Amino acid sequence: MIPIQLRFAVEPYVPLLLTALTRVFLFLVVFGLLYWLGKPIVTRAVRSALEQRGFEETLISLAVSVASGVTVVFAIAIAATVAGFGVVLAAFATLAGALALAVGFAARDLIANFVAGIFILQDKPFVVGDWIEWNGNSAVVRDIELRVTKLDTFDNELVTVPNSELASNAVFNNVANDRRRIAVGFGIGYGDDIQEARAAILEEAAQIDGVLEEPEPSAPVVELGDSAVVLSGRIWIDPQEDGYGGVRAQFVEAVKERFDEAGIDMPYPTNELTGEIDVNDLGAPAPSD
Repeated sequence: MIPIQLRFAVEPYVPLLLTALTRVFLFLVVFGLLYWLGKPIVTRAVRSALEQRGFEETLISLAVSVASGVTVVFAIAIAATVAGFGVVLAAFATLAGALALAVGFAARDLIANFVAGIFILQDKPFVVGDWIEWNGNSAVVRDIELRVTKLDTFDNELVTVPNSELASNAVFNNVANDRRRIAVGFGIGYGDDIQEARAAILEEAAQIDGVLEEPEPSAPVVELGDSAVVLSGRIWIDPQEDGYGGVRAQFVEAVKERFDEAGIDMPYPTNELTGEIDVNDLGAPAPSD
């Protein structure tokens, strides 16, 4: 038997306790139904919509995870409203807003890299294996992640670049197209025959493996320098099949050897000093009158 005094002390709180338990039960039931029914529907809809638009699997998985988290938040908000937890909901919203603001300020660089990574994965300015140049740097893409892009330099060094740097600067993709031009300047003397030098350049270009027949090689005069007439030897390659550096090195070496055989001069800048110099023998006695 419960003592009479204790019973009278507890009775006023029984309705409040029942109300609280009812609200908690209602909250759990509504939340469970919304989450159990809503999560599969929302995640399937998000995945299906992104797959139909051809998005990367990485972005699809990320979007599905975000959609799942949003479903939890909405389920909590609706369940709290139905259960009558208005004060709790308001406090939760205020706390969530303050937390989001604090996280936004603290992680703005991280968020910027994250967003840039999404755009890089979707827009595909480059893919794994591409040779790219940016801000005077040059490397081959090894891996593209949501926060950073990893690249290998031609000295076999690993470079990790924040995605925001690649997204906010001009990036040159050297292998994106199926044709790329290689242009090398060859200087000849003013007394040498331009036609002979041009023929030598074109003949050597045609013998190099990887040089395309169309567009055909050319060698126009591009400059009348201080010490040389400069012809631009221009050849085209398929960068996805042949290496730019290797073909260019073969081209330069072949033309240099051909010019040497043909006696074509390849002058370099020289400086000529003119004037007079007086030399006095400081150790000799001064002439007498």
